[in-house]
Amino acid sequence: MTIIEVKERTENLINRLLEVWEDSVKATHNFLSKEEIEKIKEYVPQALKGIAHLIIIENKIHQPVAFMGIEENKLEMLFIKNSERGKGLGKRLLNYGIENYGVNELAVNEDNPQAKGFYEHMGFKVYQRNELDDQGNPYPVLYMRLGR
Repeated sequence: MTIIEVKERTENLINRLLEVWEDSVKATHNFLSKEEIEKIKEYVPQALKGIAHLIIIENKIHQPVAFMGIEENKLEMLFIKNSERGKGLGKRLLNYGIENYGVNELAVNEDNPQAKGFYEHMGFKVYQRNELDDQGNPYPVLYMRLGR
């Protein structure tokens, strides 16, 4: 598995990352309906193209299996293909972001306890909670900072 900082964001790459995103969300975001996932999916390509730093992990046949997006010192997105979860890819990506980009903040859905637990395990602590997500939907968001 190789970590790659993406410079050229081709349509093919964006489509492959969208598949990783959808697979990950369906496995971890049980609080979202299929319709809500489809609605959010429409905005993911734009987010992938616009994020300052897009870092992916490719498997040995050069297929992306995980990715993260960083803006300044904030982790904006981290998604792992469901079949690749539990193999340390999230830890590798997050540590890479901390070491290379000074990542020390993130937001996570409160209704995604596995992600919250992972970030806590990585040293992040909740400092704020909002009842609504950034789109105004009733999904509480936890804001976390690195507490090392």
